[in-house]
Amino acid sequence: MAGARSLREDFVASVVVTLVALPLRREAVRLDPSGLRHLDHACVTALEGWERTRMPPAGREGVIQDGYPPPVAHELKRTLGVFDAVVVGLGAMVGAGIFTALAPAARAAGGALLAALATAALVAYCNAHSSARLAARYPSSGGTYVYGRERLGPFWGYLAGWAFVVGKTASCAAMALTVGAYLWPGQRHAVAVAAVVALTAAGYGGVQRSARVSRVIVAVVLAVLAGVVVVCLGSGAAGAGRLGGAGRGAVGLLQGAGLLFFAFAGYARITTLGEEVRDPERTIPRAVPLALGIALLVYAAVAVAALSVLGHGGLAASSAPLADAVGAAGWPAAAPVVRVGAAVAALGSLLALVLGVSRTTMAMARDGHFPRALAAVHPRYRVPHRAELAVGAVVAVLAATADLRGAIGFSSFGVLTYYAIANVSAWTLDGGVKDRAVAAVGLSGCVVLACALPPASAVSGAAVLALGALLHALRGRFRSGI
Repeated sequence: MAGARSLREDFVASVVVTLVALPLRREAVRLDPSGLRHLDHACVTALEGWERTRMPPAGREGVIQDGYPPPVAHELKRTLGVFDAVVVGLGAMVGAGIFTALAPAARAAGGALLAALATAALVAYCNAHSSARLAARYPSSGGTYVYGRERLGPFWGYLAGWAFVVGKTASCAAMALTVGAYLWPGQRHAVAVAAVVALTAAGYGGVQRSARVSRVIVAVVLAVLAGVVVVCLGSGAAGAGRLGGAGRGAVGLLQGAGLLFFAFAGYARITTLGEEVRDPERTIPRAVPLALGIALLVYAAVAVAALSVLGHGGLAASSAPLADAVGAAGWPAAAPVVRVGAAVAALGSLLALVLGVSRTTMAMARDGHFPRALAAVHPRYRVPHRAELAVGAVVAVLAATADLRGAIGFSSFGVLTYYAIANVSAWTLDGGVKDRAVAAVGLSGCVVLACALPPASAVSGAAVLALGALLHALRGRFRSGI
């Protein structure tokens, strides 16, 4: 009887939608034939929504969790809690940058390195706050691509997604080569490809498997960094007088802040995984500041430790600042351990990048900006498997054939554009004076840091964005022509 009743209700729902749609369909044809497909899509969506609500528990894959129904064929599975989301964010932020970024930041800022770190922390907090508010409102994969589309319009969402996918794909290849350079310099391209294949395979098996890999990576990296801090601050070579010194002016401070900002800007990975987070309205606003706060404490502790033994001059002249710091502290034998830690940290950054780029690619494919086949979700693992394989393949080819480590300056400009769009989107949300003030400070910080970028980075970044805008316009004209 229950089955018959369900069938009758489904039949009635179908009839109701059809009766409502037919006159509207005739009117749509008369007024605007091009809008017919939108109406048809709406009807199909309505019937799919009814089918989802009527599906008996035995036919669903799982049970309702945190107020969200189980995933249907085109949705990802919500499995990440606060702890795993924080770990994924830390894997992105406490990456290879902590092992290398202090030296160029010291060259730019001089004795104002800690002030540059504080400036970068302020901008990062504002961006993270805006991103977390948006992610709680729109808990879908894609991050700022989704927020810009929903709050500012399709073009701005597309521009943010384009900047992220193109820039971070190049960053993936550069990070893979960094892993190769640390582990086996003579075969860095082969090691880079192997790293990409291994991490893509890990991601293919589900986001929970990626989170478990991130836990191991983060634990190793934090242990190595804790050892560096203890060795440096506990040595007789440490001195508080080396923490300060003459700065290089406002421009130098901002350039140093920009270098450090890009080193720990990975908190956006949590928001791009919004469709795979349980109870996102609560989880994401907690996970983002937690991950960012831990990363900032780590960066501050490591910066103070390295400065205490090397000073800003020694730090600026170093090509391997943390290895040199433990050597200056009287532990040169620990340098290989630091090198292994840097390689593991680069793996963590690469894993988080592949996760973020594949989810944004899937979100853009859903809207037709990329081939729609890339929007497919694996029926068992509930991951965007085609997008992950496509991103992995592109990154592997780039890592095998080119060295992009010195040619990703355009990514910096794209990242700032991405966060600028996020802050403007957050400004449009309902909120108090504090929330809007934070969004305004975040937007201003992005603009200021963009102005402080080297001219080559700004020009190449603007060129990439212009190419994306051109492709968007051509695609719109092609569609309207059809």
